[in-house]
Amino acid sequence: MRELAHRFGPGLSGVLVTLVGLWLAVLVIAPNLMMIDFALRPNLLPAEVGGPRDVYSLDNLLFLAGEATHRSIFLKTIWASALVTLVTFVVCYPLAFWLAQTARPGVVPIVILLLIVPFWINEVLRTLAWYILLAFRGPINVVLLELGIIDSPVRWYGDGGVVAGMVYAYILFMLFPIYNAIESLERAQIEAARDLGASVWRIHARIVIPHAKAGIATGCVFTFMLAAGSYVAPALLGAPGSRWFTQIIYNWFFEGGDWNRGAAYALVLLVLCLAFVLVALRVARVDLADVAK
Repeated sequence: MRELAHRFGPGLSGVLVTLVGLWLAVLVIAPNLMMIDFALRPNLLPAEVGGPRDVYSLDNLLFLAGEATHRSIFLKTIWASALVTLVTFVVCYPLAFWLAQTARPGVVPIVILLLIVPFWINEVLRTLAWYILLAFRGPINVVLLELGIIDSPVRWYGDGGVVAGMVYAYILFMLFPIYNAIESLERAQIEAARDLGASVWRIHARIVIPHAKAGIATGCVFTFMLAAGSYVAPALLGAPGSRWFTQIIYNWFFEGGDWNRGAAYALVLLVLCLAFVLVALRVARVDLADVAK
């Protein structure tokens, strides 16, 4: 606060702090408090609200524990989100390293622009593009048939299609934090390790990845949270047997009309995703302050 006041002056810094406080209170704290309140209350008729049955309980949360199908979908959503995070990291790390350390200075802005431009399009339209690519008579099947790799069209929709669509949708959230972290690494360190006979794998394992761990952790946190809370990709690219937990939450809110149970499911997803993220940061030995930079 003192540094902020020194940079912008007491008046402007006070306005900024007030706006940030209002943003947190109105858009973050209040909705989550309402979600907790809904999750702990029963689904009642308007005339029963405030009556003797309107009491706090864990019934909505315990319903998920006793519902085997919903519980399995929740667990699948967690591990599938972790898989999306891993695949996105594998795709982005080599590209981020190339952009930060190897590519010519004039090439980097062009590549970054080419990566950003498709994301000016709405996420729904980008997911629909993947829907067309993965269609039974889409371009992927046409090419594979022409090359003789497959004998008949393949139905790509399902868990594989959802993972592919999410990796594409969230690739920038993984790429840019890693790129920014690797860009700050002195090339002399890599050249010195190479001159001393270190292999490529050893250079990355001992120099690049430890230096970029904060950026890697940031990208993983963003990607995992976005994947776990995604609805568009599973709804458009998923098969009937590949439902996502967010689809269950949507059904409770807008089809079942039970906002209380939907809020309870959303609360469970939020808490366990936060727990997963904190454990991952602990394992990577990265503080939340490093992620926030």
